[in-house]
Amino acid sequence: MEENINAMPKRNIPRDLFLHLLAIVTLYWSAISFTALLWQFINYFLPQVLTAYYSTSFSLELIRFTVSSLVIVFPLFIFVSWFLNKIYRKEAVVRESKIRKWLLYLTLFIAALVVVVDLVTVINNLLGGDTTARFILKALSVLLVAGFVFGYYFDDVKRETPSNFGKLFAWISGVLVLIAIVGSFFIIGTPNSARLAAFDQQKIYDLQNIQGQVVSYYQRKGVLPSMISDLNDSIGGYTAPVDAQSKASYEYNIKDAQNLSFELCAKFNMATSQESTPPVPAGAINQNWDHSAGLVCFERTIDKQLYPLMNAVK
Repeated sequence: MEENINAMPKRNIPRDLFLHLLAIVTLYWSAISFTALLWQFINYFLPQVLTAYYSTSFSLELIRFTVSSLVIVFPLFIFVSWFLNKIYRKEAVVRESKIRKWLLYLTLFIAALVVVVDLVTVINNLLGGDTTARFILKALSVLLVAGFVFGYYFDDVKRETPSNFGKLFAWISGVLVLIAIVGSFFIIGTPNSARLAAFDQQKIYDLQNIQGQVVSYYQRKGVLPSMISDLNDSIGGYTAPVDAQSKASYEYNIKDAQNLSFELCAKFNMATSQESTPPVPAGAINQNWDHSAGLVCFERTIDKQLYPLMNAVK
């Protein structure tokens, strides 16, 4: 009896707890990231018109974050799952451990709850008249991801040994994640194009800043500044921004001093339509700063009634 006890392999409980927790956390993270990425695809191709339960605005930052998560977290989930299956074949007792059982049933509970809530929300919104393709696709994406996870783990928890379905699960999920990641680059562009778009956006912010300072200068002094350096204020601490990409000053020209007309110019890397922005309904955004690639000048005229002189107000 003593010999049999000594012959039994010693359980490494801290290792088992770490690996099973890591597998579950990376699974949740990957599933949420994949679903969020699908929602952003829907937001991009089907811009929101009315506010609804599943409505979220399109976000390039969210796409970048979900892609980054899938690139790092999903392979980690696959690796940990593979490593655990390798341990199961050597130590069958690990597969039957309470740690694994509790985490699997918790995952089944969460997945089942998500499916139920999703279906209830679908029925509720359909009864309320929301039958848009945008809503249906988002509900369907949640249902498919949660149902896929539930189906795999429901099958796995009933088995005493790992099945070949685990490999199929890994291959199918891997292909779907890869397609989603590759598809995202057609929206967010390459890292270099994202960098150029960020430079262009900063130039717009700078020109808006300078425009505001020109208007303020006129209101205080009654004339347009003769050059952009006139806006610098050592006491107020303002210094006109320069192009972060070229380090050159932005171009400022007076077109008609009498009518308070001037222009601000900058050299852009790409046209507004080429930047990674979602399509929106006509008239939904301000076209005031749309631009083409190359040197673009924005002509502005100060309305004396909208921006009266400060010393004229009594």
